[in-house]
Amino acid sequence: MTRVFSGIKPTGHVHLGNLLGALIPWVERQDADSIYCVVDLHALTVPQDPDELRGTTLRLAQVLLSLGLDPEVCTLFVQSHVHEHTELAWLMECTASFGELSRMTQFKDKSDKAGRGGFVSGGLFTYPALMAADILLYDADEVPVGDDQRQHVELTRDLAERFNSRYGPTFTVPRATFPSAGARVMDLQEPTAKMSKSDDQAPGTILLLDEPKAIERKIKRAVTDSDGEVRFDVEAKPGVSNLLSILAGVTGRTPEAVAADYERYGPLKADTAAAVVERLAPIQTRYAELAADPAETARLLAVGADRARETAAATLARARDNIGLLPR
Repeated sequence: MTRVFSGIKPTGHVHLGNLLGALIPWVERQDADSIYCVVDLHALTVPQDPDELRGTTLRLAQVLLSLGLDPEVCTLFVQSHVHEHTELAWLMECTASFGELSRMTQFKDKSDKAGRGGFVSGGLFTYPALMAADILLYDADEVPVGDDQRQHVELTRDLAERFNSRYGPTFTVPRATFPSAGARVMDLQEPTAKMSKSDDQAPGTILLLDEPKAIERKIKRAVTDSDGEVRFDVEAKPGVSNLLSILAGVTGRTPEAVAADYERYGPLKADTAAAVVERLAPIQTRYAELAADPAETARLLAVGADRARETAAATLARARDNIGLLPR
């Protein structure tokens, strides 16, 4: 059976684009070899408010459970609850070269944005080694990622192959996969840009926990165009195409098939809003139950961490032995 590893960072708020583009496939393909991780340590590459980080980590775990991830089927846990991640990360830092880490696109982009004299943490430079450890600890065969993470999986493969070559067979060499089933959801006000997790007040972003009236208002005010024709054409009609993608994503159809049902924008917006509200209703109900009982979430995450640690500990022990560290 193919083992899959995926992680999600507890920053910002989960929105409809995350759901349709990535998280529904997590739920649909979950099985005994699916490993899903809330990567809270990665959030530390920028300064965090401690209380807020604890809250967003718990909330994200509850959202994932609300979507339908079943801890009895898959493994769901919080990264910092399994200490093997940080220990293997050091071995990966010592396996990676300075040049490899300095060429990581996200480091260059984020450090450039900080500007001259701005704070850039060392963790922002080295976190690809932690990401490699996240993946390699579980002998993952596949890592579903967006195209922006392709470089990190390529580095992980290089580090695994280098370690294996130097110290003997230790790690499974993973491959990146790029799921195509998820809908591409854009900002309702700027349909050429993706929805953002970073701003919970953004009028173009539908959050999974938005109230129905807020969802209806945002979709009603979605940018379209002036010609009035309903057709799926991302280049010429990005706003209309975004609405069609959303309605298709929540109803399990294609945007082209959805477009054939409409001649005017008003009914399209109304039906899209109704379908989104209906799709999110059971998620929000389950989330409210979990939010009212945080101890249950903690119990489920502890079960996941224990299960994850069984595999992680074995992999780390193999790596420690092969690299020559003295046994405990």
